[in-house]
Amino acid sequence: MDTPEDRIALFIDFENLAIGAREDLNGHLFDLKPIADALAERGRVVVRRAYADWNLFEEYRRMLADQHVEMIEIPQRKGATRKNAADIKMAVDAIELSFEREYITTFVVATGDSDFTPLVHKLRELNRRVVGIGLRASTSAMLPPACDEFLFYESLEGVEVPERKQRKKKSDGAPTTPRPPAPSSDTADLEKLITQTLSGLQRSSDGVVLASGLKRALLRKDPTFSEAEYGFRAFGEMLRHLESKGVLDLTEGPARGDPEVTFFEAGGHEEQGFDLLRKVVGGRGRAVPLSGLKDAMRKVDPAFSEKAFGYGGFLQFSKAAAARGVVEMEWSDEAEDYLVTAPG
Repeated sequence: MDTPEDRIALFIDFENLAIGAREDLNGHLFDLKPIADALAERGRVVVRRAYADWNLFEEYRRMLADQHVEMIEIPQRKGATRKNAADIKMAVDAIELSFEREYITTFVVATGDSDFTPLVHKLRELNRRVVGIGLRASTSAMLPPACDEFLFYESLEGVEVPERKQRKKKSDGAPTTPRPPAPSSDTADLEKLITQTLSGLQRSSDGVVLASGLKRALLRKDPTFSEAEYGFRAFGEMLRHLESKGVLDLTEGPARGDPEVTFFEAGGHEEQGFDLLRKVVGGRGRAVPLSGLKDAMRKVDPAFSEKAFGYGGFLQFSKAAAARGVVEMEWSDEAEDYLVTAPG
C-alpha cells in the first residue's frame, strides 16, 4: 500500500535569497532548481510563489518561469522601500492558503528573515509541517529552531559556489602551495547525538524505533540536522556506517528501507565505558561512592560521558554495568549513596 505523499506549498522571499546568495556566496547567481529537487524528494509541490519587485530581478524571470513559479509583483515606490509590503503579502497568502487548501501538509518558507518566525509558529499551530530554506550566513538564529526542518541553500545538492578570488601576490619564483583540502567532519559528535536520541526514544516508547522515527526525532532536536554535513549521501548510509563502528545495530523493519534501530546487546560501543568503569573501581581496592566515581573516571579519560553511550545519566549507566556484572552496587544508609565495588 502506497504511503500518501506530502502536498507542499513553496513561498519564496526572493529578495532575501537572491541578494543573500550574491553577497554571501561570492557573486553566486541564485538558482531555484536545487531547492525544487530537494522538495521533490519530500513530496509533491502544488504551489510555487515568489515575492519581489521584479523590475529589480529581471534576469531571474526566465529561470523562475521554467520552474513554474508564480511571480507576485510587489512594486517599490520611487524613493521608498516596500520590503515589508512583500513580507506582509507573503505571510497573509500563506495563512490564507492554509485555511483554503486543507490538503496542503507542508509549507516551505524560503527566507532567512526573522520577521517570518511568527508565521512559522502560526502554521505549526495549524498542524502544518514547516520547512525553512535560507543562506547560512544571512539566516537569523531565531528562524531555524522554529521550523520542523531547515535547509541551508549552499548545502543543497547542485549548488556550486564560486571560489573567492584571491589577490595575486608577488612571487619569488617558488611554486605556490595549494590550499589543503577541508578536513573530514569528526563523527564523535554525531555518535553522541544519535545514541542520546535513540536512548531517549527507547525510554519513552514501548515499541520499536525505526530509522524514519529516529530521523524525525533528530530534526525535532535540531531542524538544521543533515547527514550530508557529515559526508553521507543518505540517512541509511550514515546508520550503516555507525553500525560498522559498533555504535548501533540495524535489523529488518516492517517496511523495506526502514530498518529497526537498536543498541548492541553486548560487546558493542558501550563496552569502552564499562571497561573504564571496571578499571577505576578495581584500582581503588575498596568501595567507591557513586557520587565521586564519574569525576574519577574523567581523571583517567577526560572525554568520558555516559551520554555518548546512550544513557540519560550516570546512575543509569552504572546500573546497566551492575546488571552485566561489571561492578556491584549497594545502597548505604550511612553514606547516603550507592557504594560501587569490583565483583567478587
